[in-house]
Amino acid sequence: MNADPKVMEYFPAALSVSESDSFIDRIEQHFDHHGFGLWAVELLEAASFIGFAGLWPASFDAHFTPAVEVGWRIDHRFWGCGYAPEAARSVVSDGFDRLGLLEIVSFTAAINIRSRRVMEKLGMQHEESDDFDHPSVDLASPLRRHVLYRLSPPR
Repeated sequence: MNADPKVMEYFPAALSVSESDSFIDRIEQHFDHHGFGLWAVELLEAASFIGFAGLWPASFDAHFTPAVEVGWRIDHRFWGCGYAPEAARSVVSDGFDRLGLLEIVSFTAAINIRSRRVMEKLGMQHEESDDFDHPSVDLASPLRRHVLYRLSPPR
């Protein structure tokens, strides 16, 4: 999935097998040390892995960091089925209820309309003044400009 050009369209680069394996190792270590991370998303009826969703620290240099981000990555064969918003809602609930977070953010390349729709379905709020140039994305890349969405716990 991390090597799929469709899935990775709005990321600076697809991941090799070894990069994906290292990513999984970092996810497991983060769970061990912090009690949260990225969960596998599976179809119950088929017990098959279709992606991941979870919370991850946003620790790069930006006006809103450090922060905790809700994120997801779903195999393109399962796009449009509602799995990303469903999984992300569970993640957000866990972040507010179990972890006691006061805010959860999400961000993506400004041109990534599909992910922005998921953020909006979660009730996240976007303020244009929060948008930023991602410091890890090449200056000339059309992916450099990012939108930031924020969500506070329900009252």
